[in-house]
Amino acid sequence: MLREQDTNKHNMLWFVVENKLKELNITQSELSRRSGLNTTVISAIKLGKIKKPSFSLICKLSEGLEMELDDFKQIN
Repeated sequence: MLREQDTNKHNMLWFVVENKLKELNITQSELSRRSGLNTTVISAIKLGKIKKPSFSLICKLSEGLEMELDDFKQIN
């Protein structure tokens, strides 16, 4: 079982994604379309199931969310 601190760390990716979705006023479905990521992958991010996102995943998210790769450094 994950400790609360670990859970928060794993959900940090979703925190970044969710804030940007709100800022851009787009849905998860629109992010899927923009990034080329399947909606199940986006749901897995939201649920904290993706513990160590690949570089490719981060690149697709950054493109879909109109972000720089550096914006994801805070997740580590």
